[in-house]
Amino acid sequence: MKDYQLTPTADLAPGEKVRTSFRADRMTYWRHMAWMAAVAMLAGMAVLWAIGNPHVWTGAVGGLAAIALRGWYVFSDEMGVRWDLTDRRLLGPAGRDIALRDIETARRLGSAVQVVTRGGDKHLIKYQADAAAVMAELQRVQGG
Repeated sequence: MKDYQLTPTADLAPGEKVRTSFRADRMTYWRHMAWMAAVAMLAGMAVLWAIGNPHVWTGAVGGLAAIALRGWYVFSDEMGVRWDLTDRRLLGPAGRDIALRDIETARRLGSAVQVVTRGGDKHLIKYQADAAAVMAELQRVQGG
């Protein structure tokens, strides 16, 4: 079984050059975790309130603990992910290799950029400090 690779593993073709790389932004990651924690805390309290539990506040504690643990556990992997944009392809973790001509659309999803191929495959470039700039760079390189 192959190890999960956090960075591109594809070899560059002769004459192909990496234009830029996209890595997760640390502050964007923690801001995302804070929003997830707030939602989890509210959801936990709402569920406990709906079932008539007199200790509604424990939902907030549970939601915060769950997201804090998740954030700590996943942090090193998410910070290690790198996407490379070449003059011909978008190369990503786990062997992702997308020809620029095969990219149908790129859309912003919060702090992530979703890349959709003509074949319907979807890829996320997550935790970007400036997702609009990532989309603009993809469009610029894709356009020539």
